[in-house]
Amino acid sequence: MPTIAEKIFAAHTDEQKVEAGQIVNADVDIIMMHEMLGMRVADTYKELNLEKVMYPDRVVVLLDHWTPANSIDVAIVHRTTREFVKKYGIKNWLGMTEGICHQVIPEKGFVWPGALIVGTDSHTCTYGAFGAFSTGIGSTDAALLLAEGKLWFKVPDSYKIELQGPVPPYITGKDIILKLITEIGLDGANYQSVEFHGDAIKELSVDSRMTICNMAIEMGGKAGIIEPDEITLQWLQNRVKHDFNVITADPDANYSSELKLNINALEPQVAKPHSPGNAVPVGDIQGTKIDQAFIGSCTNGRLEDLRIAAKILKNNKVHKDIRLIITPASREIYLQAMKEGLINIFIDSGALVTHPTCGVCLGIFGALAPGEVSLSASNRNFIGRQGSRDAQIYLAAPATVAASALKGQITDPREFF
Repeated sequence: MPTIAEKIFAAHTDEQKVEAGQIVNADVDIIMMHEMLGMRVADTYKELNLEKVMYPDRVVVLLDHWTPANSIDVAIVHRTTREFVKKYGIKNWLGMTEGICHQVIPEKGFVWPGALIVGTDSHTCTYGAFGAFSTGIGSTDAALLLAEGKLWFKVPDSYKIELQGPVPPYITGKDIILKLITEIGLDGANYQSVEFHGDAIKELSVDSRMTICNMAIEMGGKAGIIEPDEITLQWLQNRVKHDFNVITADPDANYSSELKLNINALEPQVAKPHSPGNAVPVGDIQGTKIDQAFIGSCTNGRLEDLRIAAKILKNNKVHKDIRLIITPASREIYLQAMKEGLINIFIDSGALVTHPTCGVCLGIFGALAPGEVSLSASNRNFIGRQGSRDAQIYLAAPATVAASALKGQITDPREFF
């Protein structure tokens, strides 16, 4: 009767079986850290007088939020990170050129079905798209995990979501997850492992599955998980260098909640300010004027996203009053987009293409002025997320963002197909 989460935790403890609510001390396969290492974890390590990293080969570190450093304070954070990596013999240092952590970690083979993964970032739940249990942790937990090699967890309840299809044309994972968050609420799956099942999930690309799991945290989830299938295994081929076991839920697994949603008539979704759980069909707010459009982040900077945007932008020009910023999620994606001619299409349309970074999503650059309106393919539209607290951020899938950038106002992307 176990769920996927319960099976993964049992496999990482000395227990034969674990149940929701049980406290366990678990072995962790991978710990991912970005700038949080230099900002918080290194200081915690020093404060606690911790002397070594137990399993340096399980630690993956990169820089992606403020890259390259945009201030002296950030430069110090980067230097502290590099010094920690060298001092403690961290084996997997990826630097600041590979891209956004939640895209790069799977690309480099640090995610596999059945793995238990943690990271110093709330959107670590992205890796559940590959059948792993992955979740974010704080700096104190990260420091203790580095020193001891284990971390305590409360095994979460599991929430089963079954998505029935077929998936309408040009509907992607972003439209689906915005609809789900709105249906369930920002805390509707609080501290639960959200399992996504159903025929519609099986139709989706790995890119869309990653988007869905990425935003499980926005409904309060501890993790988001999709059972691996042939699409998953094909994507992981030649990336993961060791054996692994695919873990699935028992047919009679115990779930705290269940939801069935038919998406065969789902329209493109837009989440209004200031919540990802405030989504409506694009037609309800079509015509809302915008100042900036953004395609990128750990949510929607993948190849699927760039290809869809390019289909809409090709041979068209961004509206004269709009700033369209496009950020590929990783170096690998950037290079492939160049090979396919996508970058040329973006530049010819009048878009600004940046290096892979979290910068625009966080308002580190491309910030909004007071009163400005952004339509963003990122994951959060909280007050002040992308600049001024007096700005407004709408969330949508890349197709909707691209179409809206051409019109200068929120636009149904189906007009362009």
